Amino acid sequence: MRFTCEKSTLVTAISVASRTVAQKSTLPAIEGIYFRAGLNLQLTGFNLETAITVTAEADIQETGACIMPARLLFDIVRRMPEGEIRISVDDNYKVSIRAEHSSFNISAGNAEDYPELPDVESRNSVSIPQQKLREMISGTIFAVAENQSRPIHTGCLFEVEDTAISVVAVDGYRLARRTWHPEAPLGKTMHFVVPAAALKEVEKILGDEGEARFSLGPKHILFEIGSATLVCRLLEGDFLDWRRVVPTDCPVKLTANVSDLAVTIDRVGLIVTEKLKSPVRCVFGDNVASFRTATTIGVAEDQCAIAGNGQELEIGFNCRYLADALRAVPSEEVCLELKNGLSPIVFTPVREEDDFAYMVLPVRLRSN
Repeated sequence: MRFTCEKSTLVTAISVASRTVAQKSTLPAIEGIYFRAGLNLQLTGFNLETAITVTAEADIQETGACIMPARLLFDIVRRMPEGEIRISVDDNYKVSIRAEHSSFNISAGNAEDYPELPDVESRNSVSIPQQKLREMISGTIFAVAENQSRPIHTGCLFEVEDTAISVVAVDGYRLARRTWHPEAPLGKTMHFVVPAAALKEVEKILGDEGEARFSLGPKHILFEIGSATLVCRLLEGDFLDWRRVVPTDCPVKLTANVSDLAVTIDRVGLIVTEKLKSPVRCVFGDNVASFRTATTIGVAEDQCAIAGNGQELEIGFNCRYLADALRAVPSEEVCLELKNGLSPIVFTPVREEDDFAYMVLPVRLRSN
């Protein structure tokens, strides 16, 4: 194998492929990057759960394949002089890396030792603007469960209907949903759950322009984003029926400025820490919401203007969960839907063109 590639192009490709390289494994091959020089140059990282393959522009002089040491190769390439880098691999898997007067000789591995990647056919595929997919992932992934008591909830649910794509995350204390409506009917129906770890990598690859495409296989999902592809195993199990748990008949509906409400919540949460946890006591009055929290550090109080009468409804919430939800709201104003002191709060859109929901369960308050 022999090829020439611009340093900046190669650094970027190695960086992307390295994200799914196994750190430590009983299978040494997956601790490296699989290089394949054919019609183009492809780099693959695979940790047996998730694989990223990125295509890089290169001048291929001789085709071939091998497994390069990921960390060492990245450190070498990013320290090489700017310009073209020439890499060749002989039949004994000895690698020569050269640029101007700099040269390195390292060892590679046999490509036949690399495990086969899952094969996902692209017939059952859906296209979506990269920016919209990134917004849906970033707007929900913070609410996935972190413990393994219910593994299915450590990922995000994708619901593909004819006129909408929804992404939903739950962790037992809160729920996040973002929905995108395409201009033309999709003509497909799919339900699947993608691990959060894989979605974080998808989010990093996504840009602001162009289309992304995902294809569903029996046990895997394939994302195609520009010159990169990511394939990962789906989570199996019964995801929460979120439509049944999100209240829809809330009698109290208030409107607030997202930025003002978020700043107020952040302020009263300054004295709440991981060791000194305390709920924020919320009282929704006539055109004003009052917030108070107390720990051994002290007491914090603040108010925020709202539109509507909350009928002096008093509810306690986890301060961080409220702040996370407000940070994810994609609009300047939000509707607060409330039922009673023991029911969740639901943040919903004010504008018809938005489609999202953020629900936070209440925390039982102690008496004064």
